[in-house]
Amino acid sequence: MVFQRIRDMREDADLKQNDMAKILHCSQQAYSNYELGQRDIPTDILIALAEYHKTNVDYLLGLTKNKTYYKDM
Repeated sequence: MVFQRIRDMREDADLKQNDMAKILHCSQQAYSNYELGQRDIPTDILIALAEYHKTNVDYLLGLTKNKTYYKDM
């Protein structure tokens, strides 16, 4: 679930994998592996993804359908 959600959010933001990798300070290959589920996403990257997309980590992990950004609560 997390892999599909991060891909969908990236595409919704009209970003390429390389763009997202630069934002996250990782390689395009590492980011691609996150989207493909071939590599676990480190906690700091997961938090950065949630903050960039203005959502919460629980949403990215598929634990909730609520996209509410925690800083907006």
